[in-house]
Amino acid sequence: MELLERDKHLSELDTWLGFAAQDGGSIALVAGEAGIGKTALLREFSGRRPEMRVLWGTCDALAAPRPLAPLHDIARQTRGVLLAALASGANRDAIFSAALDEVDREAGTLVVLEDMHWADAATLDLLKFLGRRIHLTRALLVATYRDDETGARHPLRVALGDLPSASTRALLLPPLSDGAVARLAGECGRPATDLHAMTGGNPFLVTAMLGADAGTVPVTVRDAMLARLVRLSPAARELVEFVSTIPGRAEPWLLHCAGPMQETTVEECVGIGLLRGDDGTLAFRHELARRSLEASLSPARRRSLHDRALVILASRQDVATALLAYHAQAAHNTEAVLRFAPLAALDAAARGAHREAASYYELALRYASDLSAPERARLHEHLSHEYTLTGEYRRAIEARRCALAIWQTSRNRTREAETLRYLSRLSRSAGDLAAAREYGAAAIERLEALPPRVEHSMAYSNRAELDLESGDSGSALDWSSRAVALAESLGCHATLSHALASRGSSRLLVGDDSGWADLERGFELARRGALREELAHAYTGLAAMTVARRRYADARRYVSDGLAYCDEQGFDSLRMDLIACRARLGFDRGEWNRTNDDVVAVLRNPDTSPSARIAALEILGHLRIRRGESEYAVPLEEARFLGGPTLGPRRIAALAAIRAEGAWVIGDRAGVLREAEPAYELLRAYHDPWLKGQLAVLLWKVGALPEVPVDIEEPYALEINGDWCGAARIWSAVDCPYEHAGLLACNGAEREQRVALTALDQMGAAPAALALRRRMRALAVRGVPRGSRPSTVRHPLGLTRRQAEILALLSEGLRNSAIAKRLFVSTKTVDHHVSAILAKLAVPTRMLAVARAYGQPVPRV
Repeated sequence: MELLERDKHLSELDTWLGFAAQDGGSIALVAGEAGIGKTALLREFSGRRPEMRVLWGTCDALAAPRPLAPLHDIARQTRGVLLAALASGANRDAIFSAALDEVDREAGTLVVLEDMHWADAATLDLLKFLGRRIHLTRALLVATYRDDETGARHPLRVALGDLPSASTRALLLPPLSDGAVARLAGECGRPATDLHAMTGGNPFLVTAMLGADAGTVPVTVRDAMLARLVRLSPAARELVEFVSTIPGRAEPWLLHCAGPMQETTVEECVGIGLLRGDDGTLAFRHELARRSLEASLSPARRRSLHDRALVILASRQDVATALLAYHAQAAHNTEAVLRFAPLAALDAAARGAHREAASYYELALRYASDLSAPERARLHEHLSHEYTLTGEYRRAIEARRCALAIWQTSRNRTREAETLRYLSRLSRSAGDLAAAREYGAAAIERLEALPPRVEHSMAYSNRAELDLESGDSGSALDWSSRAVALAESLGCHATLSHALASRGSSRLLVGDDSGWADLERGFELARRGALREELAHAYTGLAAMTVARRRYADARRYVSDGLAYCDEQGFDSLRMDLIACRARLGFDRGEWNRTNDDVVAVLRNPDTSPSARIAALEILGHLRIRRGESEYAVPLEEARFLGGPTLGPRRIAALAAIRAEGAWVIGDRAGVLREAEPAYELLRAYHDPWLKGQLAVLLWKVGALPEVPVDIEEPYALEINGDWCGAARIWSAVDCPYEHAGLLACNGAEREQRVALTALDQMGAAPAALALRRRMRALAVRGVPRGSRPSTVRHPLGLTRRQAEILALLSEGLRNSAIAKRLFVSTKTVDHHVSAILAKLAVPTRMLAVARAYGQPVPRV
């Protein structure tokens, strides 16, 4: 059937492919509802250019998708290094590198990753890996997905947010118009009455209904499919029903093993819409058609067909455990589910697909009633572990509690204590310090009656981390030292790495620099021992501590290497912690545009840990103060609320210091005192020279510092003592341009002030730059630059950075209230920005503003 109303989209694909072949590759995101014609569009596009090299891979619609399924499809087409890497069980880095080489083998290559809404975590990582490097190739990478099935919490949305905007294009396929539907109906000799209303213009539904016998108007897709099956012979119907139970394509060998198959039978199947590949595979043209037919089968018939497929597939060595688990579940074969689901989980976890691993453990647990109690408990523990790695802490806690109940009933004290310790860790990650302390204390109590073992060391280390969270560094040091001593005596490197991280942080927080050696030793133990989770945690701990201590060269290395490692291993939650560290690093170093992007990434990710979310909210509030943006208090209050009553003293003081700076910027001396004085008193009992120095300088500026403290960092002490030049040199040396420019602006001569003004303008520090301009003019400095807002100058339509951000969210169809929630501002503020956008673009409606901004035709009004 003719492809209607898609010429514009084909033209855009053709243009993007041409640019990719000449100027560097790009990504095209082809989105639309199920059946909208994404596959048909791409097949038409590739069919019009027979000379073009096309690599086509499809994600499977399994209950838990097979890791890297599209890459396996592409490897079978290329038959080269990529196939060898997959077959040999190479690590993911080698597989991804081989995929990149294959993509770039020939200019103008079209790479299709189809149905990414069903992608496993490893395939999403592949998309991000290729997406971040696509500009180095000469290929067009097309990813298709159902936008109506990928909500805000869908992993694909997070992956798409990580793609480089400069290389990414979007193509949203609309439904067919009334006219197009009527034309299709006319070509089939059918009336178009109510056809568009019944199908919504969905091409698949229209095609399915028009393909049914004349005189019938099917109400559902299933009815349409069944109407077409009536014309089939018994042998062809048998084949179609069997293929309907196979996700993706049915391989020739599988079809032959299922029963005798004549060429005429296959031709009958192709005649009703099945696709036959060049390699003899059979597949439904649309997944909806396959599912509708499978759903139409009687339960007994469906189970029988899945059982037949399972028997055939299980007899081969090269079949993915994911596929075996899928058919075992559909066949309700308890023994097979319990055999293959845990294996599929292990395979998925090994490839970094931890969400898929969790789904397989969930599947196994649904069939686990006849397993022994310890076996059920271990399945719950495995499930909890996979939830932990993806940041789904509440679900991880629930699964671990199930394991705890089993261990308590069976009176296994060691496993009970270890489960309590793990629950303490999970509760802390979820932001519930009270529960974390309760579980942690119970774990140590259970272990006191047992001989010393690894579990004791982990429980002590956990207690140290809880004490660090609440600000008791002395107790944390005691418990972590006990953990290190015991782990060393037992020779357990994994436990020792964890304990050293706790002791290292404890030492640094009491002013003992030997803590760096502990952190680095723990890191090396994890690295040399290939201890995956311990190494990821070591990266995170070192990144956070080096950023906090302004050791930025080390911090950049740990953040960069840690992010690469977490990407490779699929540790999503720890990845967000590292991005929060990178946001702080960028904020301190004046790289505020990138900082804002990182903050948004952390806050938009539904699986971000509370601690990383709080850190991102702090940075967002601080960034708004220094940029002169409104409502900086909103994210700070959100951070305070998220921390709850168990928020530690350092975090409380840090939030107060940011609010005090906000008061100082607007000249509110009383506000500075109200925020800074209690925070400064709170920190007196703690060793935190950087934060204490920040608060001391604010109090000194308003004449409220009782005496010069001796335990603050040098640049703050020098400034308070009148040596602003020395303080400025230190800020410059540690690469903190905002603090450096602030000292030059307040104390320097004209030359220093001009240097400061340039730096402040480059960062976008509008309030500080405005105050400096006023000071320079008051001193009769001539030729003070006016300083247009850089964000406004750069935008082609003259929008500010915030206006451009809101316009982008308007293009997603969000209401003002939803935009306000996304940006942590009030709805009234968004209303004002939207009004300003409409005025600047000289259009009366939001829809016309989006159309004009993104180069779409503006309809007449």
